[in-house]
Amino acid sequence: MPRPVSLAELHARVFFRHLKCPDSKQDAVNECLALAWKWFVRLAEQGKDASRFVSALADYCARRVNGGRRLCGKEKANDVLSPVAQQRRGFTVSPLPDGSSLAGNVFDEALADNTVTPIPDQVVFRVDWPAWLRTRTDRDRRIIGVMALSERTHVLARTFGISPGRVSQLRKEYHADWQQFCADPVEIEQQILA
Repeated sequence: MPRPVSLAELHARVFFRHLKCPDSKQDAVNECLALAWKWFVRLAEQGKDASRFVSALADYCARRVNGGRRLCGKEKANDVLSPVAQQRRGFTVSPLPDGSSLAGNVFDEALADNTVTPIPDQVVFRVDWPAWLRTRTDRDRRIIGVMALSERTHVLARTFGISPGRVSQLRKEYHADWQQFCADPVEIEQQILA
């Protein structure tokens, strides 16, 4: 036998119908009921009959819960996980993608911690790599991007419609061009004079 639904609960369910997560919706409804009961008891202690304005009380409770009020205090407005802070400042918090492989995912660079390469070398690379890529054609940039993901030669050949031998040639050309791009001008001058 289904339990009867109070007017405050019905109002809260309608008020929070926009919440997609059923657990969040139920939490909001339960907070509304808890606040409504607390305020109903408080009004009764003051000698007031809250049953005369149940609808207004239910609406007041729903608005307060929507604004972050809880039975035991308020949500912290500066807590990044607080829905109130997210709503007020216009951002969301979401989980990182499953199966992060450190192979091209947007979040992977931020998650990767390189303790082997010295920091000055990392900085130089992060500046030089995009600058070098801008010297290449769009097709070269696409090929280099897939090569950087450590794809096998036959996969690269099939993807770009070239022979495996050409992929090997391109690897050598890109490597030589990168070495020349990164070479110290003094070293280049010495090689020319030698």
